[in-house]
Amino acid sequence: MTVIFKILTRNLWDEAVSRGRFDGAPVDLADGYIHFSTAEQVRETAAKHFAGQEDLLLAAFDSEAFGQPVKWEPSRGGALFPHLYASFDPACALWVEALPLGPDGQHVFPELTK
Repeated sequence: MTVIFKILTRNLWDEAVSRGRFDGAPVDLADGYIHFSTAEQVRETAAKHFAGQEDLLLAAFDSEAFGQPVKWEPSRGGALFPHLYASFDPACALWVEALPLGPDGQHVFPELTK
């Protein structure tokens, strides 16, 4: 199992849970796929794209459970990032945890290998 991660606002997640479907955050909709990160990439993703943002969640998923729509494509510095070319049911999350800001202004991550 390859676990991948999605950072998103609590509001977006709550809306997706109530609909039973996540179509993507605004950046995902603009790019045509849902952005995910690996455990090695997710802290940099938070620092680069979510700096200073509060009320965020970190959701973990089994990339193989998505099947064919996941493509590993080069992005930041040529690293391969998982991109999902489909919507998904939020119920398929392995877990969802708060991603609070610490006193230093950096996000405090839960254990990623749960």
